[in-house]
Amino acid sequence: MRKLAKRGNINERLDVVLNKFRARLNTIPTGICPLVLYRSILQVSMNQSCGKCVPCRDGLREVDRLLGRVIRGDANEETLDELRELCEMIAAASDCAVGVVAANTVLDSLREFPDEYESHIRHRRCVEGGVQSVPCITLCPAHVDVPGYVALIHEGDFAGAVQLIRNKNPLPTACALVCEHPCERRCRRGMVDAAINIRGLKRYAVEQMHADQLSAPKANVSTGKRIAVIGGGPSGLTAAWFLALMGHRVDIFDEHEQLGGMLRYGVPEYRLPKARLDEDIRGILKAGDIHVHCGVRVGREVSFAELRERHDAVYLALGAQTGRRLPAEGADAPNAVPAADFLQAVAAGQAPDLAGKRVALIGGGNVAMDAARTAVRLGAQSVHVFTRKREDYTASAHELEGAMQEGVRFRTLVSFLNIETNADTGLVQAVWLQPQIVGEYDERGEVTTEHSSAYPYRFKCDYLIMAVGQSSELAAFEAGGVAVRAGRVDADETCQVRGLARVFSGGDCVTGPSTAIRAIAAGQAAAYNIDESLGYHHKVDCPSHAPAPVPGNVKPTGRAELEERDPFERKEDFRCVECSMTPEEAERESGRCLRCDFYGCGVMEGGRGE
Repeated sequence: MRKLAKRGNINERLDVVLNKFRARLNTIPTGICPLVLYRSILQVSMNQSCGKCVPCRDGLREVDRLLGRVIRGDANEETLDELRELCEMIAAASDCAVGVVAANTVLDSLREFPDEYESHIRHRRCVEGGVQSVPCITLCPAHVDVPGYVALIHEGDFAGAVQLIRNKNPLPTACALVCEHPCERRCRRGMVDAAINIRGLKRYAVEQMHADQLSAPKANVSTGKRIAVIGGGPSGLTAAWFLALMGHRVDIFDEHEQLGGMLRYGVPEYRLPKARLDEDIRGILKAGDIHVHCGVRVGREVSFAELRERHDAVYLALGAQTGRRLPAEGADAPNAVPAADFLQAVAAGQAPDLAGKRVALIGGGNVAMDAARTAVRLGAQSVHVFTRKREDYTASAHELEGAMQEGVRFRTLVSFLNIETNADTGLVQAVWLQPQIVGEYDERGEVTTEHSSAYPYRFKCDYLIMAVGQSSELAAFEAGGVAVRAGRVDADETCQVRGLARVFSGGDCVTGPSTAIRAIAAGQAAAYNIDESLGYHHKVDCPSHAPAPVPGNVKPTGRAELEERDPFERKEDFRCVECSMTPEEAERESGRCLRCDFYGCGVMEGGRGE
């Protein structure tokens, strides 16, 4: 018994070690050499080998030696061939998963990073431009100076913090409320305890200093150039902000009555109160020579050709606001609506009467969760979400948890078959669903499903919401010569529309439906590229700078989470769900920052990460 107790004690200690190792893996900085990372994973597998079969025991050691030669720059093309053949042999001949998985992992690296292998062999170094960088800055699509504004918050300089955010992102309030905070994904504080609550700190800052209370940075002298921005969503507003600060005149054209795009008409009020969004918009309109034309639809009130003729450049920030329907008979019934259309109707004050009704929802993304939680607030008797597999729940964990707390029900491993409508009224009265079972993983590492032997079943519902994607309305622009591919504007990495001079495009109409911060990043990039195309090289710099660094406190400390209103209370109204940090929480949380822009992987020439 003592031996068993001792073994149990060892396993418990090993679990602690593995948890610490997992924390290291989760905080691997961006820009690390992929080959070094793959070799580390290989070495972990080697330590799992029992040593009974030769391919795993001896073969993995040889693979490690060859991979080390490549990393050091001592390899050639023959080394790669030898590495590939050896891994294929180990994968085929090993007795268990240890050798098979380890060998296949190295084979994956050969397929995924051929440029890295080539650079190490030919030039004895990593691919040009690869460098370890500050994780939070790099992973923010707009590259906001996160350590800088967190340090300003810690000093109590909230105006400086918001200005520093606006140096890259002119919608700080909207992002503080709805951003998916990719900046936290590899926060190096995770090596100590947990990632810093960056979005929570940003929210605290914009509540202490509203964006419209700040003066805009001084605009450049007028260039006399006119830019048309078609679309007043996050991408178009961002482009307008930067272009105006550069000295250009900007005309924003939007088909809606108010600016904001999907931030206004797609994100529910309980997540982003529109009064807070208006603060950002008023702050943007202070930037300079910006003229707003709402209620103007290109192709109806004005043609695309006219706009091109009257302006020196055009930026298409059309978004993806049109919801898609299921490819099934009955999908156009009056009580069957795409999720995006449903949310826009609610935002416009035209919410359907769902009191006492059973709602079925197909899809598992963030838009699906917004629609499901909105249906709850409109008085639905029940809301059921259906997906084919767990991986189809692409919504953030926070959104899924919030929906569950508010009573939304989830059913997984069912695929949609068809819609049943009432013969007399034409209304949806049920959906038919086929049970699924999980199968093998595909080449992308995602699990597949197949029909179960169980019979399809009928789910009665009074209202059907289809969260199966969104698209952009491009007919008027395609007729004007805009290149379109697979339902999206065809633009290159500089946002230049292919084959059309002086026309740029970015955001959801180019990438497909994505996040607000990615649309903001596209608007920022487009503005600078439009400026370059006009023969300028303007820079925009908000009057705020990060304070001098102080080494971060590495004593393990709990992460400050944002509290939320009680689910039974909040589901009865559209008031904001989240509560802000207290001053004490904000001070303590901002003090957890390790200042990677000065210390560690983010150190660059000059002392600041780029």
